[in-house]
Amino acid sequence: MAKEINRLNDLEKPLITEEQNIVHKSDEYDSYKSSDENGSIFMVLLSTFVAVCGAFEFGTCVGYSAPTQAAIREDLGLSLAEFAMFGSILTIGAMFGAVTSGRIADTIGRKGAMRLSAVFCIAGWLAVYFSKSDVSLDLGRFATGYGIGIFSYVVPIFIAEIAPKNLRGGLTTLNQLLIVIGQSTAFLIGTVISWRELALAGLLPCIVLFVGLCFIPESPRWLAKVGDQKEFHAALRELRGKDADITEEAEEIQEYIETLQSLPKTTIWDLFQKQYIKSVIIGVALMVFQQFGGINGVSFYASQTFALAGLSSAKAGTVAYACVQVPITFLGAMLMDKSGRRPLIMVSSAGTFLGCFLAGTSFYFKEHDLLPEWRPTLAVAGVLIYVGSFSIGLGAAPWVIMSEIFPINVKGVAGSLVVLVNWLGAWAVSYTFNFMMTWSSYGTFYIYSGVSIITILFVVKFVPETKGKTLEEIQACINSHR
Repeated sequence: MAKEINRLNDLEKPLITEEQNIVHKSDEYDSYKSSDENGSIFMVLLSTFVAVCGAFEFGTCVGYSAPTQAAIREDLGLSLAEFAMFGSILTIGAMFGAVTSGRIADTIGRKGAMRLSAVFCIAGWLAVYFSKSDVSLDLGRFATGYGIGIFSYVVPIFIAEIAPKNLRGGLTTLNQLLIVIGQSTAFLIGTVISWRELALAGLLPCIVLFVGLCFIPESPRWLAKVGDQKEFHAALRELRGKDADITEEAEEIQEYIETLQSLPKTTIWDLFQKQYIKSVIIGVALMVFQQFGGINGVSFYASQTFALAGLSSAKAGTVAYACVQVPITFLGAMLMDKSGRRPLIMVSSAGTFLGCFLAGTSFYFKEHDLLPEWRPTLAVAGVLIYVGSFSIGLGAAPWVIMSEIFPINVKGVAGSLVVLVNWLGAWAVSYTFNFMMTWSSYGTFYIYSGVSIITILFVVKFVPETKGKTLEEIQACINSHR
């Protein structure tokens, strides 16, 4: 991954950042012992593996449309507008899933929310597999979107809530990594099997998740929150080992829950107060720049883009795209706490500018019948530079910054607003991409490259560095930033 309207204030934690970030940042409420002190971590690793099947499913859903566009349009006779709706309706479903995810996870638990997500994804994939028209195709795509919208919240929250402190950061980053691996897997497998078979393949992560959930405990934090003390202690002991002393950790979790529940309730209108408005502007703007730089258009329709550029094998371009994503995303995760957020976003944006400029130039040459032997090379190089650059910074850094810039008491509502903007942007770009390419293929990429330049300027002027700063230091930096 991976979220509102009038109900924003009703969703206690509609986004991964509220609880996950307090879990990450608040040592005063959370000082878990090392795994050596707490016994075996086998159950933690098993639980994480089961949960990230949801992240993998997220990636397969996102990656499905890229290798299947030509085949689906041919088999079902879809127009460009009909396939654009099919590709983009995933983000609409995900937006609804994200909006309701917090309430669902708080009502039926983290495991219950993952089961529900898997049900929607399974129903969606089956609808896609049996589709004979665009209507059932769109309904299936919407259902999978709703499922991954819930996954985008509940998977990282669940991992953050079960992991000991010394493992939490690394295990939580697996969520983003498995999303990218899932997307790349869909790209690769989609080049060798039919679109209906690829839909059936999308069922496998859900099946593994369903089976795996029978063997792992519920989140101890959620059990404590709902007052189930017996199951709370049983789950915590299962995660830390039967011989571990969980007394101190159990007390800290209870203190954390009491503190969280004592925080004042906020509404979306509170975000426009003077002390919050700068943080809101930064969070919203970073999501706008992330999405309107074109990532969902390029990734959803990568195969078709390569074909339009004149590449002899569009599948080869799609495979190369998939192979670039995973290692670069892993590199970006390692650099996040070493280089800082600001430099990573600026370097990433410079790379996306270069990539879009090269791809746009390739299409410009094609339209004016210039340098035919260079056009496919420029297009492939441009798209690969673009996706590699996006993966190293713009993909994750805005989410990290967003999770750090909001005070705890407004984190849920503010995060929901920011994620809603992100999903709206994802829908707008994925829906309009094919129409923009029909209007002007080179103009489309030049527009995206312009957004990258604006991103750099905005970060230089308005975004503070958050690496290694406390919440209070970040707030002071934002309010004094010129």
